[in-house]
Amino acid sequence: MTKTKKPDFHPNDFVVYPAHGVGKIISIEEQEIAGYRLELFVISFEKDKMTLRVPTHKATEIGMRSLSTPDVVTKALDTLKGKARVKRAMWSRRAQEYEQKINSGDLMAIAEVVRDLHRSDDQREQSYSERQLYEAALERLTREVAAVAGVDEAGAQKKVGEVLVGRAA
Repeated sequence: MTKTKKPDFHPNDFVVYPAHGVGKIISIEEQEIAGYRLELFVISFEKDKMTLRVPTHKATEIGMRSLSTPDVVTKALDTLKGKARVKRAMWSRRAQEYEQKINSGDLMAIAEVVRDLHRSDDQREQSYSERQLYEAALERLTREVAAVAGVDEAGAQKKVGEVLVGRAA
C-alpha cells in the first residue's frame, strides 16, 4: 500500500464527495480490512440516509474536497445567469457528459449542467432523462450552496431559483 499525503479533514467538517455531493464527517476510525489496518473517514449523507467510509489516504485521490469558498459559489451562481450552451451532439452523448460533470464534484461544472438543462415555463417540455439529470445537478448545487452559506436547503433552493428566473427575464 502506498502512503499518500493525508488530507486535512476533521470530524464535523462538511466535505464534497464527487459521486454523492455534500456530506459531514462524523468521525475518523480505524478498522482492519483484509488484514490491513486502515484509518477511515466516516461520512454521513443526511438527506440520502447513507454513511460512507473512505480510507484517509485515498480521500484526495478520489476527489473528496472541502466545501467551495463563497467566491466559487458566487461564480457558480453567475454561471447560471449565462446563456445555455447546448451542443449539437446526440442526446446519449450529451447525457453522458452531463452525468460526468455532475459526478465530478466540481461546483462550476454542476452549475453548467443546471444552466444548460434549465427550462423556463414558456420553453418546450423536458424529456424524463433530461429532467432527472437537471434535478440531480440542481440538488447537488443547492446542497453545496446551503452548506457554504449556512442556510437550510429550502433557502438555497430559493436563492438558486431566483437566479434562474432572473436569467429568463
